[in-house]
Amino acid sequence: MTEPRRLRVLLLAHSFNSLTQRLFAQLRGSRHKVSLELDISDSVTEEAVVLFRPDVVLAPFLKRRITESVWRQHLCLVVHPGVPGDRGPSSLDRAILRGELRWGVTVLQATGEFDAGPVWASESFEMRAGTKASLYRNEVTACAVAAVQQCLRRLERGEEAPALPAEAHTGQFWPLLRQTERAIDWSRDDTATVLRKIRSADGAPGLAGSLFGKPCHFFDAHDATAAARELPGAAGDVVARRAHALLRKTVDGGVWIGHACVAPDPSDEPPLKLPAAEIFAEFTARLPDLPVPLSRDPSQWDELRYREIGPQGARVGVLTFDFYNGAMSSRQCGRLLDALREVRTRDTRVLVLAGGADFFSNGIHLNTIEAEGQRAGGSAADASLRNIEAIDDVVLEILTMTERLTVAALRGNAGAGGVFLALSADEAWAHPGVVLNAHYKNMGNLYGSEYWTYVLPRRLGAQRARELTQARLPQLAGDAAEDGFLDACFGDDAASFFDRAMQRAQALAGSPGYEEQLARKQRRRAIEESEKPLAAYREEELAQMRRNFYGFDPSYHVARYHFVHKLAHAWTPRHLALHRTEPPR
Repeated sequence: MTEPRRLRVLLLAHSFNSLTQRLFAQLRGSRHKVSLELDISDSVTEEAVVLFRPDVVLAPFLKRRITESVWRQHLCLVVHPGVPGDRGPSSLDRAILRGELRWGVTVLQATGEFDAGPVWASESFEMRAGTKASLYRNEVTACAVAAVQQCLRRLERGEEAPALPAEAHTGQFWPLLRQTERAIDWSRDDTATVLRKIRSADGAPGLAGSLFGKPCHFFDAHDATAAARELPGAAGDVVARRAHALLRKTVDGGVWIGHACVAPDPSDEPPLKLPAAEIFAEFTARLPDLPVPLSRDPSQWDELRYREIGPQGARVGVLTFDFYNGAMSSRQCGRLLDALREVRTRDTRVLVLAGGADFFSNGIHLNTIEAEGQRAGGSAADASLRNIEAIDDVVLEILTMTERLTVAALRGNAGAGGVFLALSADEAWAHPGVVLNAHYKNMGNLYGSEYWTYVLPRRLGAQRARELTQARLPQLAGDAAEDGFLDACFGDDAASFFDRAMQRAQALAGSPGYEEQLARKQRRRAIEESEKPLAAYREEELAQMRRNFYGFDPSYHVARYHFVHKLAHAWTPRHLALHRTEPPR
């Protein structure tokens, strides 16, 4: 049998987003030669093609068309988050607004007409009640990977685009969705409609509206009907707060609005997406606070929730911390620390750290840090140190939880400190779709904390730990499990993974060898503490971090500013643009 040829694949993307990272890692693991060029300008793209000489240019995430000089000379395949025949830049937004039951992903060949070239592959999925960003990170990404792999297999065999029905190649072009097309009418829209409209614009551009008379954009919305029905007020009124969110009444209930972005004053810094209650603190101080217990019915939304499963004597606690975009501010770290201390009082044998549905964790909250630096008398350096200390406290609580076994169950991606938060558990599990970024260097050469100098070498050894953190590349969960970085990788998707994770956690809690496994954990912790205390690791890491925050090199602060304001890249990082570091072919 003839060995399939190895393809040279040039990824062309607006940014190194979650889908692009997944494809980058997936295709590299499939024998292909993969390089990336960010879509900075036509001339840069032309240069990259000359240097790399790809078999195919693959565009998973673009905001403008591929230049004609490239698509006429090279096969260019574009990943479109829509079904065959759908055309336009707001495909997923419109599908959510229309209430589509099924949607899909199409890979088509770039031509002179937008989204109208030959269709090479398509995949479909069932829609769920999630945000645009969540659907993109999960269903769209999974379908895109499958469709791209179909295309590459055809190319390996020397095939061209398959013959598909005419409607797959044509269709109505829908322009960029305007804010007026999804504007909320608070006097008429019910809760389901309000949620659908906000979710169609989350995470970008957000839904335009106003709060307390200030123009802003809404994000991070959740059903608040259970709480709203108990409160007086008219539809459109903001009537309560919980954690970082504000409750706004609808005609039949209410919604929690978790994050917002205030329209800028021309003299101000660009606006930041921030917790809604913090942005409008001067107005919300007088609103009733509606806290809920950590253990509660899931219809009552909050970022943190705890439940228990399994029989008496083999109970499993499950702690969910679903922080928006996986970012953990000092306040959120404090809440998580309190929750961990509360659940330690429960009679359980295993604690599952479930993170969030879309992200396990991405570490410290760069947006709130940047906002602190913009305030009069504020200091981004001080805010950064407070945030690092707060997340270190969370990790320390888990590392010293020697009275039970702990498991990190990663349903979504994890990055930077969020990865090492997961590794602080005794076992770390994930499903094959999870992407890990176990490094800090992309954020202005940040050294990192979260006890990573303790937890990572324990798993991989000092040399492999150093290689992983220096490489700055995304890693698939399957590869991480083979490497020993994770303890297990299983399941077809996040839902099937989590069901099986709960079963495995219960089996662990009821295992005949549980007591001996727990005793080994306690002995190892005691030995390692005597050899080098955790406090020493923490202080060594923080000494390096203080240099990042307060030292003469401003790289971290510059990188953070660029990240939170989503500024366009001036060049492609050389660890991704292999064609700019390797000798020409």
